[in-house]
Amino acid sequence: MIELEGLTKRYGEKMAVNNLTFTVRPGIVTGFLGPNGAGKSTTMRMMLGLDRPTAGDVRIDGKHYDQLKDPLKYIGALLDAKAMHGGRSAYNHLLCLAQSNGIPKKRVQEVLDTVGLTPVARKKAKGFSLGMGQRLGIAGALLGDPRILMFDEPVNGLDPEGIHWIRNLMKSLAAQGRTVFVSSHLMSEMALTADHLVVIGQGRLLADTSMADFIAQNSRSYVRIRTPHRERLLDVLQRAGVTVVQTGNGTLEVDGGKSERIGELAAQHRIVLHELSPQQASLEEAFMQLTAESVEYHAHSEAPPEQPRAWGDGWRKES
Repeated sequence: MIELEGLTKRYGEKMAVNNLTFTVRPGIVTGFLGPNGAGKSTTMRMMLGLDRPTAGDVRIDGKHYDQLKDPLKYIGALLDAKAMHGGRSAYNHLLCLAQSNGIPKKRVQEVLDTVGLTPVARKKAKGFSLGMGQRLGIAGALLGDPRILMFDEPVNGLDPEGIHWIRNLMKSLAAQGRTVFVSSHLMSEMALTADHLVVIGQGRLLADTSMADFIAQNSRSYVRIRTPHRERLLDVLQRAGVTVVQTGNGTLEVDGGKSERIGELAAQHRIVLHELSPQQASLEEAFMQLTAESVEYHAHSEAPPEQPRAWGDGWRKES
């Protein structure tokens, strides 16, 4: 378990993390979301004792990180896949980590097998692709067989097979009762992986809730209906107290409605339905809705190309 209490970090006039309080619990995958500059990386660094909080506290299984003996046995983390000595082989990189944390040598080969790097175990890390380096970083996080795992952008550089593998790995670790905390900007992948979400914006906590509740609370859910008997169905639904929205393309929409009830009403009145489908926003849409006011860096479309200047404005006619 990871516990944050009023965690705050200030860099001069910049408030990077502002009074964060939340708990990352075991047995589920907790996703950590926020726009660029929201303070996610700073928060994760403070969890690992790499940055000292200006105020507040963070504990790993009830202890500060610097109180952990052989910390890789408590918490494994991937923050930067490039944080390794390029002149060492994958095997020797992991062996150094194992020896400095009291981890048996045999564990090195086990994690190399787990992440699929056994064929290149004796090759120098500086020759690794981004995806291979990512796998090596994940191997380092798994090395101590810890109860807590923390990943920052774990799918970065992985191919589709690798993305599928890390997704299932995180779910498997959580199913074993471990604490899994993962930060990612890839919303489609987070939607498939995380059970719970912690969302921050401009250093402040915006949400700490289940995936399902987050989407429901930050988006519109409705039932879409298509029928050749539109007017009859409108009368039936309105008599039943169901508020219906008519769209311009001939479909009907019922906000927050239950498709089962609508289907039963249609069946009772022998009304044919061509479509009866619950609609809900994606995680990306819900995230954009919640964080719209917290985005620090806004991209803009490119300015139109500069128009040619008239003769006499510095142009010189070629001879």
